[in-house]
Amino acid sequence: MLLADDQALVRDGFRAIIDREADLSVVAEACDGVEAVELSRRLRPEVVLMDIRMPRLDGLTATRRLLEQSQSPKVLVLTTFDRNDWVYEALHAGASGFLLKDVRASQLTDAIRTVAAGETMLAPSITGRFIADYLTRHGIPDPDPKAIALSQREREVLRRIALGESNAEIAGQLYLGVSTVKTYVNRLLTKLDLRDRTQAAVFAYEHGIVIPGHAREG
Repeated sequence: MLLADDQALVRDGFRAIIDREADLSVVAEACDGVEAVELSRRLRPEVVLMDIRMPRLDGLTATRRLLEQSQSPKVLVLTTFDRNDWVYEALHAGASGFLLKDVRASQLTDAIRTVAAGETMLAPSITGRFIADYLTRHGIPDPDPKAIALSQREREVLRRIALGESNAEIAGQLYLGVSTVKTYVNRLLTKLDLRDRTQAAVFAYEHGIVIPGHAREG
């Protein structure tokens, strides 16, 4: 994985935590967003641990640039600042998780493994709260015709993705095979032009397919 933080002491601490795990290793360090993008393009790390406040290029902009690439890494945003607008922007850009720097070592390594496996590292209830707060202050996006065109089954699968259910859990709730759910998920991502389940969750909240705090369809 790649570490991106402008403080050498922070990077040293993270590297010590990560490199002591048998299944994790740090391949490079970046001291700002520009270097993070350049190193990621060259080294192709599986996961980038990205700080937000960095010189030359901030972590949010760097995340957007990284995730515009083909074969882009998973991005886990890590910061000392619990800002709802930053969380929303990071998730909207496609970041797979958001953690504060006061997490314990075991929480950090578990989060890295989670995003590397393609899952989201942010509780669905927290995701909903952040998105709801952001949309209240900044306004709801214009209706997307792609949301209207979804079938009832596709909307239900998308709703359950936003609520944090795994493919196996969705399959159990909807009485479908796991392979069938995977097909629905892949079809949804393609139809909505989304890169992963994180962006699918944001889309679902933005378009009222799931209402924050309520496990029901809007």
